[in-house]
Amino acid sequence: MSERYPFKVLRKPKFQSSSLVVGWNEDAGQLGPGVIDYLTRGLGGERFGEIEPEDFFSLGGIRVEHDVAQFPESNFYSCHKNNLAIFRSTPPRFEWYKFLNSILDVAERYCGTKQLYTIGGMVALAAHTTPRALLATSSSQEVKESLKQYDLVRDMDYQTATGQRPTLNSFLLWLAGRRDIPGVSLWVPIPSYLVANEDPRGQKKVLQFFDERLGLNIDFSDIDHEIQKQNEKLAQARLRLPEVDDYILRLESNLSLSQEENERLTREIAEFLREE
Repeated sequence: MSERYPFKVLRKPKFQSSSLVVGWNEDAGQLGPGVIDYLTRGLGGERFGEIEPEDFFSLGGIRVEHDVAQFPESNFYSCHKNNLAIFRSTPPRFEWYKFLNSILDVAERYCGTKQLYTIGGMVALAAHTTPRALLATSSSQEVKESLKQYDLVRDMDYQTATGQRPTLNSFLLWLAGRRDIPGVSLWVPIPSYLVANEDPRGQKKVLQFFDERLGLNIDFSDIDHEIQKQNEKLAQARLRLPEVDDYILRLESNLSLSQEENERLTREIAEFLREE
C-alpha cells in the first residue's frame, strides 16, 4: 500500500455536521477522562474508530497499574442525537504533528466537524473550597467573541517558553485553525493536592459549559453526589490531620505554601483518600 492511514474507522458515523470534544487520559484531576466518560455514558456515545498506536507509542513495555495492564488507546465516539463527536486518548509519545492531524482527518472526513473543543487541567496552588474557574483560549477573535455570554476567563496572555513544546491542546487548536475549524481550549485550575485524584468539581465546571453551549440537557445530580462525597472525605481529613487543616486554611486565606509543605499536603491527602 503506497499510503497507510494511521486511523481505523469501524463504522461511519451519520453526521452532517458536529462538534468535536478532545480529552487526554493523563490529565490533572482526571479532568479530561472524567468529562469524556461522563459525556459518552450520559449521551449514549458509541465507539466508531481509533488511531492505531504503532507510530505514536512505545510498545516495548506496557505499564501496569493496580495489577491491570494499561495499553495506549485512542478512540472516537459518536453521540448522534447531540451532533457530538468525542475523542479520548493517551497522549502520544512521538509524531505529535501526524497524530493530531489524524484526529482532524477523521473529524473532517467522517464527522463534518464545524467546531473543536479541547479539555485540560492545570495545577493551581489553591484550596479545594475555592470555586473552580474555567479558562478559555480561542483560535480566532471571532470565536472569542462568541464566548462572551458564558462564565469564562477569556483574557489570557502567555508564551510557550523557548525550547519547550506547546501543549497538545494548543498545538491541536493551531492545526484546526489552519483547516478553518474554529477551536476553543478549555482549562480548569485544579488544586495541587487533587491533581493525582479525581476532581469532580472541576469536571462539572466543564460539563456546565458544554451543557449550555451545546444544549445537552445534562442532569447533574450524580456528579453533585460525587462532589459531596469528596467534600466529606476532605473534611474528615482536616479533622483527623491538623497539619493538613492548617495547610488548607492557609490556602483558603490566599497564603502560599513552601514546596516542601505543598508536597507534604499532597502526599497526606493522597494517602488519606486511598485508605478511604
